[in-house]
Amino acid sequence: MTATAGRKRIWSYWRFYLALSPFYVLFAVFGLYPMLSTIVLAFQRWDGLSARRFTGLDNFAFLIKDPTFWQALENTVVLFLMSTVPTLVLALVLAVMLQSAVRFTNVYRIAYFIPNVTSLVAMAIFFSSIFSTNFGLVNAALRSLGIPQQDWLGQPWGIKIAISTMIVWQWVGYNTLIYLAGLQAIPKEQYEAAKVDGAGAVRTFFSITLPQLRPVVLFTVVMSTIGGLQTFTEPQVMVGNSGGTGQSGMTVVLFFYRAAFLDNDYGYAAAIALSIFALVLLFTAINWRIFRERGENR
Repeated sequence: MTATAGRKRIWSYWRFYLALSPFYVLFAVFGLYPMLSTIVLAFQRWDGLSARRFTGLDNFAFLIKDPTFWQALENTVVLFLMSTVPTLVLALVLAVMLQSAVRFTNVYRIAYFIPNVTSLVAMAIFFSSIFSTNFGLVNAALRSLGIPQQDWLGQPWGIKIAISTMIVWQWVGYNTLIYLAGLQAIPKEQYEAAKVDGAGAVRTFFSITLPQLRPVVLFTVVMSTIGGLQTFTEPQVMVGNSGGTGQSGMTVVLFFYRAAFLDNDYGYAAAIALSIFALVLLFTAINWRIFRERGENR
């Protein structure tokens, strides 16, 4: 094919390019430009009003030495583990139970999905009242059992439990429906063959259900990783911009918000944003690697 013929062939698809152009224009304006601007801003000092000043790697050097950043990073990882692991395990159990249920299955599906479409701010306020020291439902339950009440939102470990509980409640239903869709795609002949061979429920689950669900589990783990490392609204509403007692609710995204919109240090905030991006990539790659290796070893 000559170069002229190649160009004519490309231009023959101009209608398709024109139809797709709105997406690329919107992506360039609201996706690509902010990303490139953030990268450039990370090497500058800017308070939003005065002229920008190039500072090289100063923002990153200060970030590495900033103890608040490491505190926020530790809190983010701890909250991620405290919320993601229970969420996925509970979602898988509920999905298996829903798969075997014969009545009111659709009612359960709708009920489980409601927390995911409820306002996040409203849920954070609701959970703040649940974990309230004097009038919270959790302390009321403890008092009824003869256990002393706890200052949940006034202690570092209590703040993490309150935030992770809210995240679990919000995302269990969403992941349950994804697992349920994956369970329905598994051929029933495999379960019938296992039943004929005398396999019990536990053996069937670990030999058929879990291996067949591996791609779905990988998807939920990756999505939960991305969402968990960007936790912001829950701690911001429940314990405020300071992160609560001992900054135990300070996540890296909340730290970014404080640097950008409260301290007006946009260059430093851009460096934090890039660190969050690198953190998400790192954890996603680790999860992807672990699940791929386990799948290949089977």
